[in-house]
Amino acid sequence: MTSTLAASIDHVARLSGTFTLRSGLVATEYFDKYRFESDPDLLHQIAVALVGLIPADTDVLAGLELGGVPIATALSLETGLPAVFVRKEPKTYGTCQLAEGADIHGRRLLVVEDVVTSGGQIGISAGDLRERGALVDHAMCVVDREQGGREHLAALGLSLAALVTRGDLDDARARS
Repeated sequence: MTSTLAASIDHVARLSGTFTLRSGLVATEYFDKYRFESDPDLLHQIAVALVGLIPADTDVLAGLELGGVPIATALSLETGLPAVFVRKEPKTYGTCQLAEGADIHGRRLLVVEDVVTSGGQIGISAGDLRERGALVDHAMCVVDREQGGREHLAALGLSLAALVTRGDLDDARARS
């Protein structure tokens, strides 16, 4: 990952103000993933950089609703690995699936998320996927806010690989 990519993510996605995070924490900065996920050039650069973080034994990319879906899709296009799109709750109509797309039973999934703070949703989704027969030991994200997510996930038997950390973004900002 280049410092140029970290600077681009920081410039596009870091907002200042008062924000309540999914974890319930209140922050004065927010990393708006939709700003980097909706920029086709930047999303492509992110996907190319993330390819090297995918464990070799990965069978399926599992993009979490909603922010992990575009990242998993871009990674699928880069790698040829199939993707599933993981809902927070199974839908109550049609196929009533939690994970839409490729079959997950007995397959090694890499959980894909955008920004990690506490790791809460990754932990919940990994548990739900495991209950459905998937093998889930790894997760990846674009931005790790370095607020305990990696440690929380490790306690659940999940390793977390991050393209950039809050520290990387701070360093990129300081250099510009």
